[in-house]
Amino acid sequence: MIRLEGVHKSFGTNRVLRGLDIEVKQGETLTIIGGSGTGKSVTLKIMVGLLKPDRGRVWVDNEEITDFDEDALALVQRKFGFLFQGAALFDSLTVAENILFGVRNLKPQEMSRGDKIVERCLGLVGLRSEVAYLKPAELSGGMKKRVGLARAIAHEPEYIMYDEPTTGLDPIMSDVINDLIVGIREKLNITSIVVTHDMKSAYKVSNRIAMVHEGRLVEVGTPLEIQSSGNPLVRQFITGSSQGPIQMPVRSHV
Repeated sequence: MIRLEGVHKSFGTNRVLRGLDIEVKQGETLTIIGGSGTGKSVTLKIMVGLLKPDRGRVWVDNEEITDFDEDALALVQRKFGFLFQGAALFDSLTVAENILFGVRNLKPQEMSRGDKIVERCLGLVGLRSEVAYLKPAELSGGMKKRVGLARAIAHEPEYIMYDEPTTGLDPIMSDVINDLIVGIREKLNITSIVVTHDMKSAYKVSNRIAMVHEGRLVEVGTPLEIQSSGNPLVRQFITGSSQGPIQMPVRSHV
């Protein structure tokens, strides 16, 4: 379980989060949607402790981490895997070395099983074992995303953060990634938080969808509830309408 209460975050004069309340339930996939600059990626970084809120409180597994020091946060961060928007693979390392990068740093005692970890993780993301010897430059965009996901799960995290997982992919490969997000959650019983602009992806992978606007939560519900929402802000976003801007009251909590 992850919970943010009344979280504010500014960068200079730019107020990104303005009292955000949001909760991620154990074992679900919560997808955060909203326009560019509304604080979605900042929310991920606050959840994992990469950024500290200016105000508000943050819990991970019923433990408040808001004021943790670096050492205490490092222990919490071991619970997380992260799939970056561009996969963020190290060009000088092989696929196997990329996958084992987090294991080497977070669970060095597991390195004796390195080959088996690589084979297992590649299998979970639908790649053949021989891919392990390739460099990132030899991979397609979709393969890079899958290797990034393999790296994210290699140290057996409790949570996976997905930052725009389908960006830059064609519709077919986007659907492959969507299927992997669902499959990883079911096979590993893992809790997932997804940030995306891709509503087709959001509807497919999510148990619940939360919309953030101007740094606050405006609506949360199942994919069906979001699709049938009467909130004009939500309707404008999910239909891709250019009409607006629309101002609406926000919800104070999930």
